[in-house]
Parts: sequence; C-alpha cells; structure tokens
Amino acid sequence: MEALKRSFSEIRKYPSAIIGMTFVFLLIALAVYTVITIPYDEAIRLWRGGEDVWYTSPRRAQPKWVNWFSSSKKPETLVMFSEDESPEITREFIKSPSGKDELVMSFTFDFTADEFPQELALYFRTEYETKEPFVSMSWVTPDGREIRIGDAAVKRKQSFRISQQETLQRRLGGLKPEVGLFADPESPDPDNPQVLKGTYTLNVNVLFFDESGGNATAEFVSYGTVSGWAGTDHLRRDLMLPLMWGAPIALIFGLLASAGISVLTMIISAIGGWYGGVVDGIIQRITEVNLTLPFLSILIMIGQFYSKSIWTILGATIVLSIFGAAIKTYRAIFMQIRESTYIEAARAYGANDMRIIFRYLIPRIIPLLIPGLVLGVPTFVFLEASLAVLGLGDPVLPTWGKIINDAWINAALYNGQYYWILEPAVLLMITGLSFAMLGYSLDRIFNPRLRGL
Repeated sequence: MEALKRSFSEIRKYPSAIIGMTFVFLLIALAVYTVITIPYDEAIRLWRGGEDVWYTSPRRAQPKWVNWFSSSKKPETLVMFSEDESPEITREFIKSPSGKDELVMSFTFDFTADEFPQELALYFRTEYETKEPFVSMSWVTPDGREIRIGDAAVKRKQSFRISQQETLQRRLGGLKPEVGLFADPESPDPDNPQVLKGTYTLNVNVLFFDESGGNATAEFVSYGTVSGWAGTDHLRRDLMLPLMWGAPIALIFGLLASAGISVLTMIISAIGGWYGGVVDGIIQRITEVNLTLPFLSILIMIGQFYSKSIWTILGATIVLSIFGAAIKTYRAIFMQIRESTYIEAARAYGANDMRIIFRYLIPRIIPLLIPGLVLGVPTFVFLEASLAVLGLGDPVLPTWGKIINDAWINAALYNGQYYWILEPAVLLMITGLSFAMLGYSLDRIFNPRLRGL
C-alpha cells in the first residue's frame, strides 16, 4: 500500500496526468449530476416521448450559441400560454352580438430576429358540453396591418398549424405563413422578403354555443431556428438530454468492461501460472482459440439476432475479452513470481493454493493492472459508441453513439447540421484523450522501465 501511495504522489510530476485526471473527474461529475437531476425513468420517457413530449421544441434547430458567432440573429423559440400571468397576454370573457359567451385572448410579443421563424402553431384545450366552440384568429403587424389567419371548430384537444394553412398562404401572396406574417411589405425584392421587426399581436376569439358556456386555453408557439445549448434533432428532442446521459452510460460501460476484463484476466492467469500442467494448458488453448475469433463480428451478430441491450453487449464483451493477449503477459509474470523466496516460505508455513494466489501472487502485479485498466476504458467507450453508430446500440438509452447514428440516418452533414455530429464526437474524443493521458502517465509511474522516459 505504501508503494501505491508513493506512486500516486508522483502523479503531480506529470502535467498530462493532471490534465487527464481533471477531465476524468469532470466527466464523472457530469455523470453524477445527470443521474441526480434527470432520473433514469424520466430520461427514458423524454427520449422516447417524440413530438408528444417535445411539441414546443423546433425540429432540427441549431444550438442558440450560434448567434454569438453569426452576423444575423436567428430567432429563438417563443412559447406563450393563455393562462400565464403576463402583461403580454390578455384573456377576457364577453358577450357576442348573438348573446353567446365569447372568450377573447391576445398574445403580444416583440420580434427582433433577422430571420424568419421555422414554424407557427396554436394548441387548444376546450371545455364544452355538446357543440364544439368556434375559433377565429387574426394577426396584427407592427405597421398596423391586420391579417385574418383562419377559422376552425376545435375539439377538446386540438392543434392548429398556422404554417400549414394553404388558404392563408394564398392570402399572403404565395409566401409561407411563417414568412408572410413577418415579412416587410416594403421589401425591395418580393421574392426575397425581409423581416419586419417590431411588436406583433395574435388575437384569438373563441365562441361557445352551449347555454352554459365553456372554457378554453390556447398555447402559441413560434418555433425558432435555434434552441437550447445543444440544438434539437428530427424528432424535436433536445440533444442536451442524450449528451448528458451519454456520460454515465459511457463511463459505466467502459469502467465495468475494463475492470471486469482486467481483474478476471489477472485471476485466470494467476490460476494457470500457479497450477501449471493441464490447467495452464487448457487456459492457453482457450486463449489461442479466442484470439482467432472475430470479436466485433460476434458482437454484431449478438446485437442483430439476439439482443441489443447494453447489458447483453457488456456481458458478451467481457466473456469474449477475458481470454485475451494479456493472459500470456500476466502468465509470464506469475511464472517468475511463483519462484520467489517468499512464495516458498508461504508454502512451508502451510498456506493453501487459493491463499497464495490471492494474497501473494495477485497483489504483486496490481500496480501493472491499474494503468491497463485506465487505458482500457476509452477502448470500450468507443466500442459501445461504434455499435450504436452501426445501429446496434440499445434503442432505449440516449447515448453519444445513438446521436451520431440518428444524424447519419437523417443526413445531418448533407443538410449542414454539423452540430448534430460534432457535439457527441467531441465528447467521445475528450473521454478517450482524458483516459489515455492519465493511463500512459500511470504506466510511466508504475512501470520501473518507463520512469526515466
């Protein structure tokens, strides 16, 4: 133990080890924070929720920090709910000329972006007894123009996609509603309209036909082209969720695989090196056969024909890797150690085989095990991500590899959505580089032959 303490105290002499350890601790802190703030069940619900959960989120939106580096300001998503207490939102019941109850709502907001929004929509929830209420919508621009958006009978829960109203588009001269409603009528080029900045108002009138009246709420959403710190995907999901949850999944998979393989390989090597003979021969033959097997191909077959569960893949990875090349390296070391004087003394005192293996043989090579364990983590992190990129990742879990797979399937690079791939790729590179810097530094510390390098 004293030797280990002295070895770890030498870490301060290696800047690469300090940098690597710092990033490893940051990744672990991110993983812990994610698990605490977004519980597993909630993360799975959000990841699988689709548009029902992310209905107020734009589709394929860039991260909002792109506005820091862009000369033109891109619009962010605006969500206004009729029940919110805000001076920009008004809600009043009146009597219509026919004597029916009428609910008048207005949503006022400032639009200062240099580009048009991605989409416009209204979401209604109504309460009535027999007959559906009738909704009329109008749009007031900063220069005082009033544009009739449309009329519709709404059910108890219904969405009204303003951007998909063909009648409104014809009324706007062929411009898409999300463009025509914000376009400056004085634009020099009608085919390339400019944004009219200023204060806009959306008026919504809900007419009830039941004698007892009714009630309604409305939610207005102006979908921007930027959203959140990580952007969104094709299903409107905030990519911050899989980026954050990818950290604990990657670390758990990498650490469990690396630790499990390293420890089991060391124990098997110690058993073979101590007993020798038939036991050692069987272990060596299994190792030689296993080294010829196509490791990745077998994992692909398991994921394709049996299960894509991350735990199944983890178990298969450990089983296929414990009889690896490290078996022969450890065996050579154990063959030397078992001839040591203190091993002979232990046998003379009557120590049994298991005690010698676990108390005298294995502890001697733990310093050599630690660097290999740390260096093995990024290997298995990239393995899990690679399987996910190939479409063989756990479909339930939000991971870095799954983000890249979705981006590739949906032609993110072709459409200029580089953030969709770069964000998880950068996190994967940081993880691999952090463990590699720490692992190589530990190898130089624990390996006497490398200390002077």
